[in-house]
Amino acid sequence: MDETTKLTLFEQTIVPHLNAAYNLARWLTRNQDVADDLVQEAYLRAFRFFDGFHGGDGRAWLLAVVRNTCLTWLRRNKSGGSSVEFNEEAHALAGGQENIEQRLVKNAKIDALRKCVESLPVEYREIVVMRELEEMSYREISEAAGVPIGTVMSRLSRGRMRLLDCMEAK
Repeated sequence: MDETTKLTLFEQTIVPHLNAAYNLARWLTRNQDVADDLVQEAYLRAFRFFDGFHGGDGRAWLLAVVRNTCLTWLRRNKSGGSSVEFNEEAHALAGGQENIEQRLVKNAKIDALRKCVESLPVEYREIVVMRELEEMSYREISEAAGVPIGTVMSRLSRGRMRLLDCMEAK
């Protein structure tokens, strides 16, 4: 495949999943700046090895590359990344009619949930993020994480239980 064809196909198949890639990297590393760098590195790797992509789900294939890039970074930086505040105002609904008290309660719940997700072990956190935030199917998660579907279901169940326990403790 020539470079022009490769680039065109890559742009059509992989580039549309940039937000999902960043979202997974941010949750795995818990650091926005590191996530930016790792997604860029993952996209470079994905393009370099795009000849090995033989069709199928481009998002699952890309997220597998992002996941592996992040896990390599996490192993090298055993601290698991530093915690960076997530800007809720940037993601708030515009024109909301809630009062200040309702907004504070809502933000406190969102903050508690974010902290609970960040406290999950990485093997549960990645599955929860791919399923609940990226709305990937079990099959897609299985492909991206390189684990059997039964393992995906088990980790998702355990991750959800830990989230529930964490939220009840807050």
